[in-house]
Amino acid sequence: MLKFIKITLHVAILYCFYQLGNFIQQTFNLFIPGSVIGMVLLFLFLFTNIVKVSWLEDGLVFMNKHLTLFFIPVTVGIINYFELFKGKGFLLVVIVIFSTLLVMISSGLISQSMARRKEIKHEHD
Repeated sequence: MLKFIKITLHVAILYCFYQLGNFIQQTFNLFIPGSVIGMVLLFLFLFTNIVKVSWLEDGLVFMNKHLTLFFIPVTVGIINYFELFKGKGFLLVVIVIFSTLLVMISSGLISQSMARRKEIKHEHD
C-alpha cells in the first residue's frame, strides 16, 4: 500500500509540472505547448537539484513500464480520421511508423545510456 501511495505522489508531482506548463502557456499565450514547457521546467528543477530524482523515481519507473498503453488511444483515434487516409494514406502510415520507430529507438538508447551512467556513478561512490 505504501508503494502505491508513493507512486501516486510521484505521478502527481509530474502532473503538477504538466499543469504548470499549461498555465504558463495559456497565461502568456505562447506558441510552445504547455507540456513541453512543463518538461523544460522539470528538467531545470532536476538539473538545479530543487527537485530530487528520488522524489520522482518510482512514479517514473511505473510510467515507463506502462508506456505502451499511452499509445493505444492515439492509435484508436486514427479511426476518426479515416477520410484523411484516402489517397495519401499509405504515405502517412509509413511516416507514422518510421517516426514512431525513431522515437522508440532514440528513447531506448538515451535511457540505456542514462542507466549506465547511473550504474557507473554508484560504482564509484
